[in-house]
Amino acid sequence: MSMWTTRLDAAGIHDPQLREDFTRQRSLVARYKRAAYIAVLLLLPRPLAPHLIAATAFMHHTDNLLDHGPPPQRAAAYTAWEKEVNEAIATGAGDHPLIRPLLHTGACHPRFLGHVRDFLRTASTDLEFTGFATESDYQRYLDAYSLPAFLLVAGLLVPGDEPAGYRAACRTYIDGSQRLDFVNDLAEDLADDRLTIPQETLLSHGVTRTDLIRAQDTPGVRALLRHLLRQARTDLAASRQVTGFLPPANRPFVRALIALEEATTDAAEVKGPGLLKAPARPAVSALLKILMREYRHARGLRRGREGR
Repeated sequence: MSMWTTRLDAAGIHDPQLREDFTRQRSLVARYKRAAYIAVLLLLPRPLAPHLIAATAFMHHTDNLLDHGPPPQRAAAYTAWEKEVNEAIATGAGDHPLIRPLLHTGACHPRFLGHVRDFLRTASTDLEFTGFATESDYQRYLDAYSLPAFLLVAGLLVPGDEPAGYRAACRTYIDGSQRLDFVNDLAEDLADDRLTIPQETLLSHGVTRTDLIRAQDTPGVRALLRHLLRQARTDLAASRQVTGFLPPANRPFVRALIALEEATTDAAEVKGPGLLKAPARPAVSALLKILMREYRHARGLRRGREGR
């Protein structure tokens, strides 16, 4: 019996069509973020893993609709998708292979569909993105898009009512993670005519958009990248407090998630202005070290529960 099959069984997903749907979403997530996908399988309690996969696949699919293609085409595709998902939530039924797992996860985790509706309500913020003039503009984007997207996953990690302070801790994490993504994806975003660094931050370092497009290696560019990565690292370090809100069984996964981001930050700092040509990737050995360290913690917790 495969690792994935045992998780579908543990989650009570027995219907053949639904198992196929969840398995299709697993393949999507495995291609999207391999290390995070392995962390889900290795570190989370078995009944929870398929639901995290479904939430991540939905978020990634929606993000792709918002990001790819000419603006009018993206807007039309997102409007149709938002309508289809909301109708499925209202009726409790849907024919789309991404929506069926979503509804099943909602039936198992009552707060989840509320997070889906919250995310859809403000996700069009990404359609309207034309750049940030100021840090305040970036913070508004974080509240309107990045945080609701992350809460699709984060909401599944805390059973029952959301603990006081949990959302603020999640926001600290996603602030660091989003800053890191924006720096690490600079080459790809600039190729798509998308600049995600606030203009006031560029000005304060004496850097222009043209400098970034031309991948200039100047003292100003180096200082800018160091500044952005230092901001990301500070937020990621502060976000470790989020684990205190979680059941012990879910903590190894979130610790690994933060550590994987920190390893990417390390790689980005080493790459420096090379980020303007391609993203940084941590060494496989660094990723394996993180995953195996937290796997030992997770296994110890499981053994402790079984020994009671």
